[in-house]
Amino acid sequence: MALQNNKSLGQHWLRDRAALSHIADCAELNSDDTVLEIGPGLGTLTSELLRQAGRVVAVEFDSELARKLPAQFPGKNLQVIQSDILEFDLSTMPAGYKVVANVPYYITSKIVKMLMTSDNKPSVTVLLVQKEVAERLASKPGKMSILAVSAQLFADVSLGEVIGAELFTPPPKVDSQVVILKTRQTSFLTDVNEDDFFRVVKAGFSAKRKKLRSSLSGGLKLSKPEVETILNQAGISPDDRAETLDLDAWVRLTRIVAQ
Repeated sequence: MALQNNKSLGQHWLRDRAALSHIADCAELNSDDTVLEIGPGLGTLTSELLRQAGRVVAVEFDSELARKLPAQFPGKNLQVIQSDILEFDLSTMPAGYKVVANVPYYITSKIVKMLMTSDNKPSVTVLLVQKEVAERLASKPGKMSILAVSAQLFADVSLGEVIGAELFTPPPKVDSQVVILKTRQTSFLTDVNEDDFFRVVKAGFSAKRKKLRSSLSGGLKLSKPEVETILNQAGISPDDRAETLDLDAWVRLTRIVAQ
């Protein structure tokens, strides 16, 4: 009996060999690598990962899929763990591990946050996500979002190939794209507290349509003249909007606000 996909878990099976190979290739795997695969499903990507890496730890939420997966790969260095990835203990992974996954759209930002804020971050994360989300993660100043700032603070973010909806079973409503996050070896925040940084960023994005003088005033509970002074000190126009700022500008801003 063929396994049915579980719509509530956002399951869409990708079977196209060229696409699966491209996803694995983006992680630049070798026989020394341990890969954490999130949501292996039917094991189509798992097969490619086992071909390129030394060991695969596959975390699968669906108990039926988790039960059946090991039998598909006898003699391979595969560990299958039936768990919700958001409850998985990343400290059990070896240092420098890599993450490769075709993740459900609804959980993408939670997974990125979990991986990037962990004490044991992966060295490389390759995710197949909704094309729009991939573009948001890799966006440049002018189209920045909290998601983009959060990801780019911890990793160098780039895009892989677009994978058409027609290659999935059942086809999702939108195309997907590979996004690659290479974790920064040294922290971007040298003299600024991470909590302070995100407090300022969240304030900046709190009223996205508004200019920074207004959004920061409301978000930080400061008067508009106070905010204008801070922005001028940071070399930022009060008429700019949050999505136009790069990481350096947010750091300069936080440094002054924290004083």
